[in-house]
Amino acid sequence: MSPAEGSPAGRGDSGCPLLRPPESGSVRKQGCDPFAQTQRSKLQHRRARINQQINKEMRMRAGAENLFKATSNHKVKETVALELSYVNSNLQLLKEELEELNSSVDVYQNDSDSISVPMIPLGLKETKEMDLMSPLKDFIRDHYGEDDISFDKEIKEFMELRQAMRTPSRNEAGLELLMEYYNQLYFLDNRFFPPNKNLGVFFHWYDSLTGVPSHQRALAFEKGSVLFNIGALHTQIGARQDRMTLPGVDRAIDAFQKAAGAFNYLKENFSNAPSLDMSTASLNMLVRLMIAQVQECVFERVLLTSAQKDFFTQLQLAQEAARVEEVYSLVHQTMTQAHVKDYVPFSWATMVHVKSEHFKALSHYFAAVALCDCPSVSDADLAEHEKAFVQLHVTVPEGPSLRLVLQDQEERRKLGKAHLKKAIMQHEEAMRIHSLCKILRKMDILQEVLSFAHKRSLSRYSEIDHEEDFFETGDAPDIHPKTNQRPEIKSPNFPQVKVTDIFHRLGPLSVFSAKNQWSPARQVRLVRGEHGFGFTLRGDSPVLIAAVIPGGCAAKAGLKEGDYIASVNGEDCRWAKHAEVVQLLRSVGEAGVDVGVVTLRSSDGQNVADRKSLAMSTGGGLPKNNKENSRKSLMNSKGASTLLAWSKKSKRSKSSAHSLPFATVGDNESMY
Repeated sequence: MSPAEGSPAGRGDSGCPLLRPPESGSVRKQGCDPFAQTQRSKLQHRRARINQQINKEMRMRAGAENLFKATSNHKVKETVALELSYVNSNLQLLKEELEELNSSVDVYQNDSDSISVPMIPLGLKETKEMDLMSPLKDFIRDHYGEDDISFDKEIKEFMELRQAMRTPSRNEAGLELLMEYYNQLYFLDNRFFPPNKNLGVFFHWYDSLTGVPSHQRALAFEKGSVLFNIGALHTQIGARQDRMTLPGVDRAIDAFQKAAGAFNYLKENFSNAPSLDMSTASLNMLVRLMIAQVQECVFERVLLTSAQKDFFTQLQLAQEAARVEEVYSLVHQTMTQAHVKDYVPFSWATMVHVKSEHFKALSHYFAAVALCDCPSVSDADLAEHEKAFVQLHVTVPEGPSLRLVLQDQEERRKLGKAHLKKAIMQHEEAMRIHSLCKILRKMDILQEVLSFAHKRSLSRYSEIDHEEDFFETGDAPDIHPKTNQRPEIKSPNFPQVKVTDIFHRLGPLSVFSAKNQWSPARQVRLVRGEHGFGFTLRGDSPVLIAAVIPGGCAAKAGLKEGDYIASVNGEDCRWAKHAEVVQLLRSVGEAGVDVGVVTLRSSDGQNVADRKSLAMSTGGGLPKNNKENSRKSLMNSKGASTLLAWSKKSKRSKSSAHSLPFATVGDNESMY
């Protein structure tokens, strides 16, 4: 499966990052702010410190448990059991401290004076520093046969990029930094991770919510963790927006939709994650949470754009609020499931429950405003108002017909009073649930929002409550949820950030990759004969020797069909175009030319060309096009799929990827 869908602007058909030509390109260092002492960065530093302490305590616990199982000495067992209780107590305290950090949602909110319901952001996953110098240099020397010291600059550049992405800034530059590193991992996988072998390095990451460390050799774990941080950074950007302005609420909607897309992409393309925050159950909860926060922003947008307080606008607000209540109820159900309940911070589950009750109260409040503040309907507008009013409730209200309610101001007041009574009850329930959570009680802004909405409903109820009302206020039916703007799950736009392969000097990935093997580079001395050099060239980057004329100069010198031209007279030609190699060969004099070539080998060590020749001798046909030899083939390859699942191996074509035509000279071939 490809890392992204579509867009030829930055990726090929397979979704892999577009490989730009080997011009010099600097890795982006913008978007990294490791020394910024903001509240958010201090929070992240505290999270990193707690993660390290949790890691230490867990290692101590593992050692103590092993000793407890291994020893038969009763006194030693008592001592170890006492130590285990101490370690477990420390772990519990550390996890409670981390949960309190994850509940510090107010740190991520905007700094404006406006009062709005706070959103739930995620903290970034932390990772350890890694030294890839030795493993990459060993692979370059052993697999590519290159001078490993000459690649020190590229390795340092990649390690600097990894270090920078650990502390992304909370803006678009920080997102681009994470995306750049994510895209570079595609090239790293193809360059240095063979299908059945690993580099022997572990990628260490801490769980975002529990702080529990996990490590794997699979590069997929690194890629999945970076993708998680892309989603988490989107949540922080969305939470900081001033949602009392239209541009702010639109940016928040976009950010939470992109966060949902990142978590959903992670859920669909990665499996068997070693950390709980990337499990299917957790990611499903996070996607639903982001969708609910988008729906809340949609309600706020409708509220901002509702200049007129007419009947239809109030009905729309009531149904939008009911829709927010519906999605938050679904999130709360997800958070209370067995696999998620003990993992999600209690403050998160409580806030989601509070929001569910709060928006249910708002749905009844706006329904009451529509009934009590808007004038009775005239006969001319009755049909239109009745059509909208019929769709307002889940069940038909008891009492007179809806047509009569719309035309009779007293009946409207009675039904409006019933809605306000229910709104007050839901407000009080939201405040009761809010009071149960110690962390939420410290959140002044949420307390202000709940208190304001409750007082507003009480005030409106006292206005329409008459002393001579001797009838018992009925039970208003719930509001039917409806929205005019459904949330969109926006998958990550990987092509948006174009990257240059840091290790492009190793050669085109179509040939010079970790999955391919080739013979050591050899130098062949060619002298032009009466009929030229005696071989056929095809393709670009690198140029392929598609055929060698038996008995010709090239054949006598040792060239074989299937060889790739790596250099001409010492000039590196691995990235050279067909016309550039032709020009170099034509410019040689009578002294001849030194051509450096490599020969691809199959998995059993036999030269691919020899296998093709054998197939020809037994009557097997050969394809005429050498797609693997063009840069376009890189875009159509499926190499990126190896990063997309822990439990699934990528499906590879059973046919050879290196076709070596030798019949007639085609349109894209040249004879020399």
